[in-house]
Amino acid sequence: MGDYYKNRFRIESTRFKGWDYADFGCYYITIVTHNRVNYFGKIVNGKIIYNDIGNIVRNELLRSFEIRAELKLKEYIVMPNHIHMIVQLRKDRVTMYNKDNIPVLFRKPKSISSFVSSFKSSTVSKVDDWIDESNVDIPKFNRENPLWQRNYYDNIIKDEQEFMNVSNYIIANPKNWNDDKDYIGEFLY
Repeated sequence: MGDYYKNRFRIESTRFKGWDYADFGCYYITIVTHNRVNYFGKIVNGKIIYNDIGNIVRNELLRSFEIRAELKLKEYIVMPNHIHMIVQLRKDRVTMYNKDNIPVLFRKPKSISSFVSSFKSSTVSKVDDWIDESNVDIPKFNRENPLWQRNYYDNIIKDEQEFMNVSNYIIANPKNWNDDKDYIGEFLY
């Protein structure tokens, strides 16, 4: 690309410089809907009540960890317009087995960014399928009508105390919804 865009469209990375996001560790990740729209449900008496889209997103999140042996979901909450999670990237190499249970491949764990990217893509696909199948009168999601904000927030969890603080924050998030920086008002979808 060189000077073609003259750095006009460059977005500074929020990633920790020098850190290998394919390396072992625990990561606190927040993924937010585009314009913080409450697509996933509502909070009633400090508890999340998922709508159909919220159930799809929650199920895709859980499925993402079933199919990725290198990742472990330690804590999570799907809120009306964002997701908080603690993801552990496992240290050991993952051994793949063929149908005869013989090891065939050793691979380094994949990165956090590749997980987030595929998760966002799969949720958009599943929600769009639901829109088609249910004949719901809402627009499908695409580049002009995105479900997710373009990036995501992450923090490397450095010790057990930080892990406990983040975990407690995630657990208490529905009770503190009205004070949350992502709170934009009542349920919209």
